[in-house]
Amino acid sequence: MTNGSDEARVALVTGAAAGIGLACGERLAADGHRVMIADIDEETGALRAEELGGAFVAADLSTPYGCRAAVDATLERFGRLDVLVCNAGVQHIDAIDEFPEERWEFILRLMLTAPFLLTKYAWPALKRSGQGRIVHIGSVHSVRASPYKAAYVSAKHGLVGLARVTALEGGEHGITCNVVAPAYVRTKLVTDQIAAQARTRGLAEEEVEQQVFLAGVAIKRMLDPADVAGMVAYLASPEAWATTGSVLKMDLGWSAR
Repeated sequence: MTNGSDEARVALVTGAAAGIGLACGERLAADGHRVMIADIDEETGALRAEELGGAFVAADLSTPYGCRAAVDATLERFGRLDVLVCNAGVQHIDAIDEFPEERWEFILRLMLTAPFLLTKYAWPALKRSGQGRIVHIGSVHSVRASPYKAAYVSAKHGLVGLARVTALEGGEHGITCNVVAPAYVRTKLVTDQIAAQARTRGLAEEEVEQQVFLAGVAIKRMLDPADVAGMVAYLASPEAWATTGSVLKMDLGWSAR
């Protein structure tokens, strides 16, 4: 398969069996990309890939082998890779607990080392594309800190440095790299956190959402995964050729203070 201009572009989206990753896959597919979903959840991931007319690879992205397998499977299936969306993260509250120490290491491997390795393995194909796009799904915690989130904040801050170095190295090859930094998005992880806070505080979940999660923002509305996918779709497009090394905040005004 060649990289002729008449071919549809190919996107690899990690952690795309659900949540933000799935929304990104759906949006990119709707925009004409051929999409490879990479996820550790084989059953759900394969089903979602079939629904959007793409392909699926089972990959544990907390390991170098899994990162390599995701890229290799994409190239084997489609013959090219134009867009890399690094989204994979934890799905359960207990996985973001700072202790024991192994969880710190796991979060850094999955949320920072994996994007680096995926970028490294995808680099030759992105160069061949001529319009390679790398999008890291960060967080408002890429630019702000919160107590008791040391591993998560460290990983999300690290993505910014990785993206900036990648942007400088990729410019001459037509590769851009950016971080999308949303505030709270209505995913399973966040809804589980809201429910836990509601039990602890003796409040209704709606009250927790407004009084705790949205307390410091200007727009009192939780983001949906599709909102983030819209930003990713822009960054993956030819129109975003001049946007690189940037942090695109979707933080509801959190960092405006």
